[in-house]
Amino acid sequence: MTKNIKLALAGAGAFGIKHLDGIRNIDGVEVVSLVSRELEKTKEVAAKYGIGHVTTDLADSLALKEVDAVILCTPTQMHAAQSLACLKAGKHVQVEIPLADSLKDAQAVVDLAKQTGLVAMCGHTRRFNPSHQYVKQQISAGTFNIQQMDVQTYFFRRTNTNALGQPRSWTDHLLWHHAAHTVDLFAYQCGSPIVQANAVQGPIHPTLGIAMDMSIQLKAQSGAICTLSLSFNNDGPLGTYFRYIGDSATYIARYDDLFTGKEEKIDVSQVAVSMNGIELQDREFFAAIREGREPNASVASVLPCYQVLHQLEQQLG
Repeated sequence: MTKNIKLALAGAGAFGIKHLDGIRNIDGVEVVSLVSRELEKTKEVAAKYGIGHVTTDLADSLALKEVDAVILCTPTQMHAAQSLACLKAGKHVQVEIPLADSLKDAQAVVDLAKQTGLVAMCGHTRRFNPSHQYVKQQISAGTFNIQQMDVQTYFFRRTNTNALGQPRSWTDHLLWHHAAHTVDLFAYQCGSPIVQANAVQGPIHPTLGIAMDMSIQLKAQSGAICTLSLSFNNDGPLGTYFRYIGDSATYIARYDDLFTGKEEKIDVSQVAVSMNGIELQDREFFAAIREGREPNASVASVLPCYQVLHQLEQQLG
């Protein structure tokens, strides 16, 4: 495929904007359709980014013959059904994390992607952040092996708000969304499947209907362990912070930045062509389409993560 990849993007919220900003830096890609819930706000975003087609219905975008691929930045509960719709319409699809909020739905997307031969990818961004890529390179070179990962995923989100503090139309989830990042990354970095997983959770919020605090323990076949703490109750620094404790070093990863265990910053600017994990994720999606290959973070390759999440959900009851 030498022509421009023509893209529809669904979800013009905080994360959709991150994708639009990243795509601006990628040659040979044109966003031709924008889908989101509120028409006037969607029109404003479309005008800012020079997107010609605006709609509140994904089906309208999928009906456009010129659309080659779709990026879905929509509510978690819509991910699987919308991914299936894209594949049935003959469009390559990248769906933001999580792939689904049940193992059954995740498996359905994997099965249809295999049948169609289309590129189907899930936005497991941690695989692409330069910080985590640097650690992966050390592991691949044989100079670093993970003994333990200690991960904190903290937000202050006692109401339905997004990363910009705006009201959400849906409810977020610690297990099926935020834990998915770490469960997948741990197995990916270790190059070893997860063989043991345990979880406990705090009280269910009376209005939101979800646990606001959770603790997860993982063990890989390699022997490495991971401790993950998650909270929507933390009134302090927000986001996810990863401590890699290894046999030769300790690394602390904060999104695209990396530090030693003594908080000395490590230069990761040469790890990839960008310092933006979202942009790198999108570059992989478009490269896989052009090259006719399976992308890193294909839906098939991340399915083991959702198998573990399913197992944890059964434990939590």
